[in-house]
Amino acid sequence: MNMAATECLLQLYEERLQLEDYQSGVPRWCSGCGDNAILAAVQRLCRDEGLRPEQTVFVSGIGCSSRFPHYMKTYGFHGIHGRALPIAEGVKMARPDLTVFVNTGDGDCCSIGAAHWIHALRYNMNITLFLHDNQIYGLTKKQVSPTSPIGTRSNTTPRGAYLEALNPLTVTLGVQNVSFVAQAVDWIPELLYDIVKAAYHHKGLSFVRIVQRCPEWLPKLMDPWMHDPQKVQLVHHERALRISPAIAKVYKNHVEHDPLNMDRAREIASSTDVVPVGILYQNPCVPCYEDIRRSGGLRSADYVRRGLEGEFDKFTVWPEGAGEQQAA
Repeated sequence: MNMAATECLLQLYEERLQLEDYQSGVPRWCSGCGDNAILAAVQRLCRDEGLRPEQTVFVSGIGCSSRFPHYMKTYGFHGIHGRALPIAEGVKMARPDLTVFVNTGDGDCCSIGAAHWIHALRYNMNITLFLHDNQIYGLTKKQVSPTSPIGTRSNTTPRGAYLEALNPLTVTLGVQNVSFVAQAVDWIPELLYDIVKAAYHHKGLSFVRIVQRCPEWLPKLMDPWMHDPQKVQLVHHERALRISPAIAKVYKNHVEHDPLNMDRAREIASSTDVVPVGILYQNPCVPCYEDIRRSGGLRSADYVRRGLEGEFDKFTVWPEGAGEQQAA
């Protein structure tokens, strides 16, 4: 017996998706790479939140982290270097009903894509942005990145990096209209998942810097923080991130912080002695650009064609007299 169309639709949307429903292919990242932990957290989020694959989009630029869309069984767009954010913004403006994620690296976002990063924060579109920060260019085989610590020896800085590392948290917190800033580390999966989940539920641009290991090019860089729990500072609050007793027992360096306090958020983000983990700033009152512009309206094929032709006509060089005939 054939089911009615409405019954088929109900069955489709009531079906509970499993973790494997979001998995596409075998990741080609190195064993021990922090990207694997991030992928696991995001796939778990998709399953737990019941995100429909056909309603979910992952956008990336270039780099190890930017292979992310290839491993998600959703819609994906593997863009060009530094351009993940404008692509994602275009998707969100045309289809505000879609759930849009961006995965980018410290080079992709903080170097060639820095201008797009700054202006995406200003626009505050409802997009979740994950900055995979391993503090080195991994895909192109060990060149210094904007977040590489001073003294880092690489193929482009054989005598050591000359400049202090850029701090993505303090930069982000200095941009007008910022609405959500958090930091996670790949070696505490429970908190990584909790922060990813909080970022997804925030309406606006959620910026999450994820400090991750690169076992190939900087295998010892994160050891001081991994081996000494006191060097990880858990940032918690009843209206933000809550720490489980099991995590609190291991990581005893805690600080209670109201995520609406911008000055204190900047102070925590500037710390060099410890790695703060948690939600540093969250302001749900900042308006989203797509809401201001009332995006997503129905556009007929004729509407799109007339718009394109109007733009092309601005730059068309007509033969003498043809312009007047065209206008008539």
